Amino acid sequence: MSTPRNDRPRKNDLPERAGGARTAAGPPAAARSSAPPKQQIGRYRRWYSTLHPSLQLIGLQLWMPLFFIVGFCLCYVFAFHAPHPHDVPVALVGSDPSFVAAVQKALPGEFVFHTYDSLAAAKRDVLAGSMAVAYDPSTNTFFKASAHQFQVANLVPATLTAVSTGIGVATPQVTELAALPARDEYGTVPMYVMLAWCIGGYMVAMFIGIMGGPLRHRTRMTVIVVGGLVISVITNTLAGPVVGAISGHFVPLVLIAWGWIVAIGLAVNGLSYFVGRFIAAPAMICFVFLSMPSSGGAYPKWFMPEPFAWLNHVVVGSSMVDMIKHEVYGVGPGPARGLITMACYAAAGLVLMYFGKQWWERRRIRAILTGRTTMFQDANTANREFLGRERDAELERHGLTSTATGTLQVVRDDRWEDDRAGGDVFTGGRDGLENDPLDRGR
Repeated sequence: MSTPRNDRPRKNDLPERAGGARTAAGPPAAARSSAPPKQQIGRYRRWYSTLHPSLQLIGLQLWMPLFFIVGFCLCYVFAFHAPHPHDVPVALVGSDPSFVAAVQKALPGEFVFHTYDSLAAAKRDVLAGSMAVAYDPSTNTFFKASAHQFQVANLVPATLTAVSTGIGVATPQVTELAALPARDEYGTVPMYVMLAWCIGGYMVAMFIGIMGGPLRHRTRMTVIVVGGLVISVITNTLAGPVVGAISGHFVPLVLIAWGWIVAIGLAVNGLSYFVGRFIAAPAMICFVFLSMPSSGGAYPKWFMPEPFAWLNHVVVGSSMVDMIKHEVYGVGPGPARGLITMACYAAAGLVLMYFGKQWWERRRIRAILTGRTTMFQDANTANREFLGRERDAELERHGLTSTATGTLQVVRDDRWEDDRAGGDVFTGGRDGLENDPLDRGR
């Protein structure tokens, strides 16, 4: 097998020092005398290093599925297993003391009534999403906006109607202010489009953080910006023209998605300097596990338990869903809140990048000077050496040998296949994938 030619003398272009001859390169006496102590390795790490190199790598990556199932249960299952209304704001046009008293007695803590003098103002706040529904006692009518929140538009009027009829009032009418289109019958399209944008943004930056440590800031940012544009175009093309879940608004949605993917990518990129190959954990916590239940896409914040109800104010998913609904359906708050949130995440990412790069370089230099390694680095080195030995053994078994330049010698005979070449593509040779006993501990 070819080896690096490190034994050749190298030209030294350093200028001659006055008063003395130039000597061979080597550490000074002071540095040799103050060499750092050898890295202390614990008993578990020594035992782990005796395992097969491939098994070591697999074991060091099993934290991710464990983390995923724990996060999924603690966030998704916990948030959605029993959504229950609490402090749901209802716009009450005028006054109806008997109805309010009946609701507070039958459903304590579930609804909060806000008095409005104008029906137009109440309708406006329902469309903006600050009020769940509006109720006008003078006409005995509920006003809802299904395009903003499908669950609220159906559950709240039905719940309040049961209380109203219980005190002898006729069944109220329900007026729709913003109906959902047939292509989005349950109002879930904005939530899943948001999730695609989030995953695309954090995964681009996650792989940059795992494999692109030495890259410059501008190189990383170029990959994030270009990758964000590509992901934005692909997701909106699939959701719109291909699937038909969204009609029109292609260019505005591409720009919105591009901005959000870049903001998320910058934030994850900044975090990656501090957590290294474990960047998937904080990235998924921030932009998937906490963002999706708190976004209001599946259930509004008035139906979510804490801390998801409070997180609705700060997670990216909430602002992204609101911007999509406002652009596509004309409901929800304007783009100002989303743009401010986007700018905050991008700014936080830039700050983390500035300080994180310096911190990462100091840690890297310290590790090089002290010779410290991680279990993952040791496993990668052992696996590389193991695969090299396997390659040489396989070449020799088939009459081949590598040269110093990396080329292969000619086969010794015409029949290059050995007995292990039999079998099928799924199980390999007839004796299995590993015919020789492992030279590592079990």
